[in-house]
Amino acid sequence: MAKLPLIDIRPAVKSSRSRKTTPSRASAARPTKRAIGATERRAAIVAAGLDEFTAKGFAATRLDDVAKRAGVAKGTIYLHFKDKEALFQELVRTALGPLVLRVSNPPIGEGAASARALMEGLADMFVREVIGTRRGDILRLIISEGGRFPVLSDFYYNEVIAYGIAGMRKLIDYGVARGEIRNPRVAEFPQLIAAPLVVAVIWQGLFARHQPLDFAEMLRVHLDLIFNEGKAA
Repeated sequence: MAKLPLIDIRPAVKSSRSRKTTPSRASAARPTKRAIGATERRAAIVAAGLDEFTAKGFAATRLDDVAKRAGVAKGTIYLHFKDKEALFQELVRTALGPLVLRVSNPPIGEGAASARALMEGLADMFVREVIGTRRGDILRLIISEGGRFPVLSDFYYNEVIAYGIAGMRKLIDYGVARGEIRNPRVAEFPQLIAAPLVVAVIWQGLFARHQPLDFAEMLRVHLDLIFNEGKAA
């Protein structure tokens, strides 16, 4: 273990020479070129992994091909990730982590928007940032290969789905408390809120070229059902 440097408690000598040789706090905190290079290589590997996984599936993806696409040696991958599974987990965290945080912590409480408005905002975010993006590719990959690789589906559930369900339940409880959602049993099945989001991702990947859908409008119609709006008197 490297020894920690001794702290000099003597009064500092005020001289131009000492000021020149003492590095500033900002420069000491500045990342080195080596650290920056490592960060950039890691990001390139993750991006290449996403390309390979979505093009070939999890089973057929080889780290040799990931390295080639990223422009690094295969050994460089092992400096960052112990195996293909760890690489996949990292790209899920990188791509979906910020969204999961937003979904799991809806801005509810005194002075907040209505539950309906918050859910519409969530739907709009999903259409904008998931459907038709590489994030949607990740979800489709989980749907197609999660059954064959339970470790992937388990990880995705723990890192994404569980937080999403918790966020949906908070919004439903908020809507029930405000009287916006008349059926409190909806809270027992928060998957009802997320179901059309999953359908939208699948439709975009498989059938959009045959029949394009207005996903934002579809999700709003679904919310009409949840909030019992548009019902005939």
